[in-house]
Amino acid sequence: MAAELHVELVAADRSVWSGGATLVIARTTSGDIGVMPGHQPLLGVLESGPVTIRTSEGGTVVAAVHGGFITFADNKLSLLAEIAELAEEIDPQRAERALERAKAESDAAAERRADVRLRAVAVR
Repeated sequence: MAAELHVELVAADRSVWSGGATLVIARTTSGDIGVMPGHQPLLGVLESGPVTIRTSEGGTVVAAVHGGFITFADNKLSLLAEIAELAEEIDPQRAERALERAKAESDAAAERRADVRLRAVAVR
């Protein structure tokens, strides 16, 4: 059996995804980071962006994450997000409309959220 780490992706209002993985890629304030089994312990601040999880079964889970923290120790990775949505939960047309509306209203925060949602769907 290949080495794996246990991943918990949790939003403020719910548990989003939990399971075994061989690689997790996330955006932090220090840049993008890839975490594999045996990684050095870490604590970081999550930036808005897609999180990609390569599952132990060979699949891929992608989520749009907006802020929060990432921690890793003893092969357990926790992503504690303010907001997180799995790519399969995102309606691309609705996200596109939200992006257009945010641009029209010059709402940078809403534009960033909509852009992250669309990038998560594109990675899926």
